[in-house]
Amino acid sequence: MISVEDFAAGADAWFAEHTPRDVPFMMPLTFMEVGTDEQFEFLRDWQNTVYKAGYLGAHWPTDYGGGGLTQKHQDAATRAMRKHGAPIMLNAIGIGWAGPLILDTGTEEEKRKYLPGILSADDIWCQGFSEPDNGSDLGNAQLKAVRDGDEYVLNGSKIWTTQGNYAKYMILLARTDFDAPNKYAGLSFFLAPMRIPGVETTKIRKLTGEYGFTQTFFTDARIPADTLMGEEGGGWKVAMRTLEYERGARGGQAGGYTISQTDPLEVVGLAKRAMRNGKPALEDPVMRDRLMAQMIEAQAMMANRERSKIMPLVQEKPFALPMLSKLQFTEYARETGELALELEGAQGGYYVGDEASREDGYWQRSYLNAFSATIGGGTSQIQRNIVGEHVLGLPKTR
Repeated sequence: MISVEDFAAGADAWFAEHTPRDVPFMMPLTFMEVGTDEQFEFLRDWQNTVYKAGYLGAHWPTDYGGGGLTQKHQDAATRAMRKHGAPIMLNAIGIGWAGPLILDTGTEEEKRKYLPGILSADDIWCQGFSEPDNGSDLGNAQLKAVRDGDEYVLNGSKIWTTQGNYAKYMILLARTDFDAPNKYAGLSFFLAPMRIPGVETTKIRKLTGEYGFTQTFFTDARIPADTLMGEEGGGWKVAMRTLEYERGARGGQAGGYTISQTDPLEVVGLAKRAMRNGKPALEDPVMRDRLMAQMIEAQAMMANRERSKIMPLVQEKPFALPMLSKLQFTEYARETGELALELEGAQGGYYVGDEASREDGYWQRSYLNAFSATIGGGTSQIQRNIVGEHVLGLPKTR
């Protein structure tokens, strides 16, 4: 096996040479911003290129398309991606949620069927959890899945289905029993095909003008019964495990990154260019204090990555650091975007067109899109409740 040091050196050299530059369209900052065919095809080809080079899924078993190396090897490759500003990985729900779930709990048949296509981006995955009428009450999902012989018949809809219009498969939470003793016991989890009769998607235009989300409609759509993952009625447990991957509370992801991290030094650079009362904003003591607070927050997140090696902090109970990571990262991204717009002042109101800010609308787009990450996988409010109840031992809110 190649040493981690040699693998890291190879990854650094590869990304230095192959990272695309001067792309002729607006590069998505997150997988939730991929709204055009041009963006989609470019990022799909990029993920496939990275995978074939051996820098995605390096630690997944070779039997399922991986590189058969270790987590440290993949971490080295991911660091090289960030260092060289490589584009995001497209198939976020596949490599980050569905893939590790199948790898950890799936059958041998499921692993061989689904995992290679996830890594290569040949098979795009989406998530069918949220519904139009239930908000963050995931346990109240109402999409029906009725058993009919060797099939389940689906009726209902899911919303905020990222890349639903491109997806081949969906991780789907549906209600199979309306007479269960509680709402959670009536749910089942499926690895559902999308390209079948009775499944339609409608694009949702976001405030930014992009089309990263869809609503998915199921009308007498029939899926094979063997797409059920686990036991019928056991879907809530599978869904909660899936959310642990989504929130970064459980490892096993294929690697890479699907959301570009904001470099706090970029905001400092903006503060040097932005003017306040005829002087650079960086010279304003209040703004300097706020910038320093952001830098400290960034350092704290980096420190937590090292602290995650301390086992008492990452065990199932209390699971403190993993529980905090999603909340901390998404709120930091939102706050950083907000600070950048303040630095731009009145110019920050211009997003598109000839009068757009000199940053070409980067910070406006970053700020507005940051809200989606604070909602997906459980809102920040829900994350705070989880930390309060499961880590701090506080009573449940009523």
